[in-house]
Amino acid sequence: MKTNAFEVASRYIYPSLRRRLVEVLREKGLTQTGIAELLHITQSAVSRYLKMDRGALIDLKAFPDIDEEVKALAERIIRERPDEYEIHAELVRISLRLLGKGYACSFHARIDPDIDPSLCNVCIELFG
Repeated sequence: MKTNAFEVASRYIYPSLRRRLVEVLREKGLTQTGIAELLHITQSAVSRYLKMDRGALIDLKAFPDIDEEVKALAERIIRERPDEYEIHAELVRISLRLLGKGYACSFHARIDPDIDPSLCNVCIELFG
């Protein structure tokens, strides 16, 4: 195993969750500047997420339960305007749920050919 689950989460899953969150907020009519303010990130980062320059390797719409969690987080962010730490904590929680359900296994195998999803249950056992 050349790439562990935490690397997959930090390099691919978390950015994909953040990208989807930006997309959902944009679908709700927010401007890039407004999204940036709510998420405590730069407008440039928002632009890169929307252009699929960042966080584009995992399509979270393929996992309806995770996508619903992201949509619920977007609603909460609009309603409550949590600080960056609360948003980060929730994105990490969703990342761990995604790992625990085994949703990242086939992606992990694509980026690390040494991984055999039929033999590896590490994430499901730890986070499931």
